[in-house]
Amino acid sequence: MEACEIPTKDMLPAPAVRVEVKTDECDFECARKAAFREAERLMGYPRLLSWFDRRNGTMHPPDECCVAGEPSWIAYAEAHGANLTIDVNNGDYTFIFC
Repeated sequence: MEACEIPTKDMLPAPAVRVEVKTDECDFECARKAAFREAERLMGYPRLLSWFDRRNGTMHPPDECCVAGEPSWIAYAEAHGANLTIDVNNGDYTFIFC
């Protein structure tokens, strides 16, 4: 394992859907709600597997390592059936669902 850089769009599991929230006050909770609304529209009953908050540098599951060059929160989601990524506000917040 090694330290990880900020994830890039090409690291995200496909399909990745972009959501733009047009307000300056959109914090993590605002982004999470927007991501869930879009995931529910596309999937019906989504289950959130992992997320990344670029603004605060936090993630879930909380781990600051890479596995084979991939952030562990992405590897975790892929290992648990990820099939939808929601990118809110051009990478400010990323949510991965199944």
